[in-house]
Amino acid sequence: MDEEATRGETFDPDLIHAIFKLVWSRRGDRGGGGGGPDEDAIDVEPVPETSRRNRSATANASALKVSCELLRIFVTEAVQRSAFIAEAEGTITIEPTHLERVLPQLLLDF
Repeated sequence: MDEEATRGETFDPDLIHAIFKLVWSRRGDRGGGGGGPDEDAIDVEPVPETSRRNRSATANASALKVSCELLRIFVTEAVQRSAFIAEAEGTITIEPTHLERVLPQLLLDF
């Protein structure tokens, strides 16, 4: 695909990076897990120079591009499937209930 043609059709990598950094910082503040009591924890002794507090939240530029493209595909597919359900019901507006119906299968497909 032409990079200029897809640039306007995808998410801004800076926005996605900011969202990732926000999530990473919140997980770091909570202790990193995010799972809860059922989460399987692996005890690893971190090297003192790389403690959780000292590590910065960075992302590779290529990883950000791929993440943006994956999010674009996911959102596009969710809207298309929701539109199909809305059309089958005879409405022209996609409502939250339409998204709620397609999300379980969409998550399994991805």
